[in-house]
Amino acid sequence: MTDVIKVDIWSDVQCPWCYIGKRKFEAGAAQAGVPVEVEYHSFELAPDTPLDFEGTTADYLSQRKGIPASQIGPMLDRVTAIAASVGLEYHFDRVRQTNTVRAHELLHFAKAHGKQLDLKERLLRAYFTEGRHVGRIDELVALATDVGLDGEQARQALEANTYLPAVKADVRQAARYGINGVPFFVFDGTYGVSGAQEASTFASVLDQIATSR
Repeated sequence: MTDVIKVDIWSDVQCPWCYIGKRKFEAGAAQAGVPVEVEYHSFELAPDTPLDFEGTTADYLSQRKGIPASQIGPMLDRVTAIAASVGLEYHFDRVRQTNTVRAHELLHFAKAHGKQLDLKERLLRAYFTEGRHVGRIDELVALATDVGLDGEQARQALEANTYLPAVKADVRQAARYGINGVPFFVFDGTYGVSGAQEASTFASVLDQIATSR
């Protein structure tokens, strides 16, 4: 019986490639057929984003990322099509750009209560498909209760910033690893894979690790 392979994943709730990469990794793990233990870690793609950004995703990319307006539509269409190819439904016209630090804090709260994987999926769907505001505490508490977490405990943790040190620790670890973009996957604390690779790539890495033990 192959030992469980630990996979640490750095990602952000507002990262479209992170949701796509999540699906491709899950497919790769299923192909490999080896047991994995997944833990998500915080990475803020845009920590300077205001809590309530006034404007669309296109406005955000143009104003804050400097992407020419003529390029944004085709770029978002391409990402939406790639997401659809792995069974995801993206609606960039609904997306609420926001600061994601509170969402990361909530993910650490969820990890402490054995629900991190459930909440990660819920947050990504809320952001990219449903157009929910994942920066506001009330909305985050509602999403936490969706996956079976205690809403009042979640609210208290967010209002007290209980897990902010854990978020910052993840960010520091990413810097030590040299991670400057997400998703980033670390297998067995040794092998790094950057980006939303194909399922076959993830399966190959897992197979190599399993056979080397």
